[in-house]
Amino acid sequence: MESKVFNIKMIPWIIVKYLSLVFFSFVAVLPVVSCVITAFKTEEEYQTTNVMTLPQNWLNFDNFIQAFTKAGMGRAFVNSLIILACVLFFSTMIGTQLAYVLDRFQFPGNTIIRNLFLFASLLPGVAMQIAVYEIMYKLHFINSLAGYITVMCGTDVISIYIYIQFFENISKSLDESAIVDGASYFTIFYRILFPLLKPAIVTSCILKGVGTFNEYYMANLYLQDKKKYATVATSLYTFVGPLGSKYNLICAGVIIALLPALFVFIIFQKQIYSGLTAGAVKG
Repeated sequence: MESKVFNIKMIPWIIVKYLSLVFFSFVAVLPVVSCVITAFKTEEEYQTTNVMTLPQNWLNFDNFIQAFTKAGMGRAFVNSLIILACVLFFSTMIGTQLAYVLDRFQFPGNTIIRNLFLFASLLPGVAMQIAVYEIMYKLHFINSLAGYITVMCGTDVISIYIYIQFFENISKSLDESAIVDGASYFTIFYRILFPLLKPAIVTSCILKGVGTFNEYYMANLYLQDKKKYATVATSLYTFVGPLGSKYNLICAGVIIALLPALFVFIIFQKQIYSGLTAGAVKG
């Protein structure tokens, strides 16, 4: 009897819970739906109808063609892929080695270094851009893919702690056995420990990759030649100007930019879910 009373009392909370889930799901999906609808509208349709009015012709791909050609999205995709590949490679190598040193070697200042990483994450990135920009300018890294890649390769704190957590769950007896067999620290790291970090690397690359691919502020600040060094994020602002913005072309460009990430997610969703789950549970 008590269980039935308890269940009856919980019904309003269950209703509120599911209504809130439906509401916030609707709020999250609504911008995407409006973007898709706007992408298929002509200029006249966009000017004379509201956002949620369906286009007359769903087979109108002129906006996508114009967005791809006029915004130079072909070159932008190439630049973004080069940046993404370099940033993920160097960030992974630097981050895993740093986490290996901090976890496996106890030395004076180890705790201080970890706390400094935590302190650095509390500082707003925009507040430090004046000093970073001055350094970039003196090193002649403005308007340079190599300079922008160098800035973006900075290992973020989240990745560091993800790698450290995984190292803490790997038994140190593996290191000791390898040392007895005559292996060096580099051999232990690259041949034994690094392959075991695959779930952590997947998790970190997802977080870092999404942030790098969608990054606009620093790309707009340091890659000032938009025709030569445009990225996917900055290329979409070709249709924004003082005389008005062509949102139907912008929405078409947004969908084009989303397609590669959508295909990657569909193909590798199993690895992505396993990596995120392992990275969240361990530690």
